[in-house]
Amino acid sequence: MKILDKYILKKYLSTLGLVLVLLIPIAIAIDIAEKVDRFLRHDSLTMGQIMKDYYFNFIIIYGNTFLPLGLFIAVILFTSKLSNNTEIIAIHSAQISFRRFLYPYFIGGTIVTMIALGMNHFVVPHSNKVMEEFTEEFIRKRKKSKTTASDVTLQLSDSEVVHFKSVQLTANKAYGFSYEKFDGIQLKYKLLASNIRWEKKDSVFRLRLYRKRWLDKGNEIIETGTKFDTIFNFTFKELVLMDNLAKEMVTPDLREFIKKSEDRGVKNLNVYLVELYKRTSLPMSSYILTFIAVILGAEKKRGGIGINLAKGIALMFIYVFFLKIVEVLGAGAESNPLFLVWLPNVLFGCLAVYLYFNAKN
Repeated sequence: MKILDKYILKKYLSTLGLVLVLLIPIAIAIDIAEKVDRFLRHDSLTMGQIMKDYYFNFIIIYGNTFLPLGLFIAVILFTSKLSNNTEIIAIHSAQISFRRFLYPYFIGGTIVTMIALGMNHFVVPHSNKVMEEFTEEFIRKRKKSKTTASDVTLQLSDSEVVHFKSVQLTANKAYGFSYEKFDGIQLKYKLLASNIRWEKKDSVFRLRLYRKRWLDKGNEIIETGTKFDTIFNFTFKELVLMDNLAKEMVTPDLREFIKKSEDRGVKNLNVYLVELYKRTSLPMSSYILTFIAVILGAEKKRGGIGINLAKGIALMFIYVFFLKIVEVLGAGAESNPLFLVWLPNVLFGCLAVYLYFNAKN
């Protein structure tokens, strides 16, 4: 690596670190001002617990969130400074092509991308889980209302199907339960119950007002009762799709959950698919945002750094706004989440290519 590459790469990483160091404390200060009264309501809540369980994870989550914005601002700032100091002119005078000039930026983008991929797939989900548990216990004024669903059907295996008229996730309870077991297309066993509840203490499902029907040597047998304990190969969390549940699972668990749900016939897993695809698409945007920022910052303007920075921030907010729009659209039942999640990167990638050839010329 040449001296120029080391110089630019050092500026790339140090300016990014400085921007994040400036942004994150501002976010923490705003959050403290908003929540300090809720912290003080709990006498048992210590400063160490707040720092460890809440603000440590707060820094991880928001640092990861601010990373694209911080990267974009950092690259524009130090590249514009290079341009205003006529250092870029000196680089071109040394017969260094614009493509070669981008090489250290590519290395910096790769470093940031690898860090962001590891954070998104493994670190941030754990932080989301810990922070959500802390928020639920100490900060949220009202506990989350019961998460419910109606007319839920789940395929446990090739021959087993369960159905629920309504589900209350937080109560681990469901109403209008039915279980059917088939031999090919012939129904062999059916179990109905007024309600079913997961008994954590005994690790069983408890059915109330149940009715069983099955065939024994061609004869139909019916059994009824008030209480019946049994086990099934499902959990109530699999019955209701929750956005925060997707954010709290590391990628291997999330992939396994999606595959298991698809095998069981769960409909509309797009919320989970959007979260899964977003964990890769956002880090990959580091390359695109870096190249756009370099091209904007490399052009020397009469107004100085402010003009380049204003253009960059405007583009950044368009990108972030576009991301939020496609996330909402991607969660729809009839949408293609993979296409929509990657669409902002594709469009801004085309913009980066257009700007690159213009700058090169």
